[in-house]
Amino acid sequence: MLGRGHQAGIIKQAPLVEAFEELGADFFVLHTGQHYSYNMDKVFFEDLGLPEPEYKIPDTYKYKLHGEQTAKMLMEIERILVKERPRIVVVTGDANTNLAGALAAKKLHIRVAHTESGLRSFDWRVPEEHNRIIIERLSDYLFAPNELARKNLELDNVGGEIFVIGSTLVDALEKVREVALRKSQMLEELGLEKDGFFLMTMHREENLDYEREVRGIVEGVLEVVREFGYPLVFPAHPRTIRRLKELDLYEVLDAHEGVHLMPAVGYLDFMALLSSARLILTDSSGVQQEACILRVPCVTLRRATEWVETLLVGANVLVGSDPKAIVEGVGKMLASGRDWINPFGERGVGKRIAKVLLDKLHEPIELVYERYRARGRAIEPYLSLGSWEEVLKALRSEAGRRAARDSRAEGGEAPWATR
Repeated sequence: MLGRGHQAGIIKQAPLVEAFEELGADFFVLHTGQHYSYNMDKVFFEDLGLPEPEYKIPDTYKYKLHGEQTAKMLMEIERILVKERPRIVVVTGDANTNLAGALAAKKLHIRVAHTESGLRSFDWRVPEEHNRIIIERLSDYLFAPNELARKNLELDNVGGEIFVIGSTLVDALEKVREVALRKSQMLEELGLEKDGFFLMTMHREENLDYEREVRGIVEGVLEVVREFGYPLVFPAHPRTIRRLKELDLYEVLDAHEGVHLMPAVGYLDFMALLSSARLILTDSSGVQQEACILRVPCVTLRRATEWVETLLVGANVLVGSDPKAIVEGVGKMLASGRDWINPFGERGVGKRIAKVLLDKLHEPIELVYERYRARGRAIEPYLSLGSWEEVLKALRSEAGRRAARDSRAEGGEAPWATR
């Protein structure tokens, strides 16, 4: 089973759907409707030539709180899994849809495969960070986009089998860009030319929930428009618009002659804008990755990112909400080239993942359980000490040595230094 509930997830699973069809696999697709009803996404499926999902969960998007939305999907997905009894459930990314799918499957003793695994922002305010860590703990097969993601999984001591395999988005974006540029009229409607404008998105809780962050970002982007002379296109999420109006900033942006403030656009229209932008300012995780693959310089309006590799290859810069840092970040990215290395692998990721999963269908479930049991071997030396007192003594001694080592490191001395 493949589970998805929003357009970014649809895009990332499209190469898997195509690969399973080509390989003659028996599978079905479930659309949770996390962001939109299926009817709103139907044209999107048709434009990309994707099969209609066998199951569509109604009204999920009407539930706005994380808990009630996840509970709605968990209940509905469980019913479908009880009926279908798939051998493996595949979830992609870190949305509430994927958390609900992974949890429903694991409670029914169905194996879980997680693609785009091992991302970390190390920002505990981010709901997606909570989701991805839980999903990875539940997953039996983890498909990491690169070696850095694998390292994150190893550091978290996950119990599943890890595969470094690339990102399905590399497969998907070429097709999506072609469809978007062919079908979208957005550039013509706004009178824009390729590389003649900046694009902006802002929707994350860790920005919108804090007045200081929103005001800093708005001040910074207005200074960017003044400093660099490019028009700024800002398709704003409904929640973003509400927040801007609450802070009396909506009119400030809307009245500025260099800012095209508008309601959020559909995915294909957005991809047409992103593909043609000179630069993107965003707080979106997915947009950072898309911009890197499409070779559009990115300025990220956050203090941390799960896509650290985009920083390391020179495709992205973190600026937070500080107006001066935003202006400096834009200047830096405009001065840089677009010839960075793609850190998300080569094309063909969808088929490589599909082949692994088809092979794993025949893996005895006992091997899956043994991989998890192997995590307990690290504790065995303590348990072999023979008494509770000895176990506590050993653990407390180890904790003391670790605290002393950390204290030396904080004092400027490397933790491995000797005296």
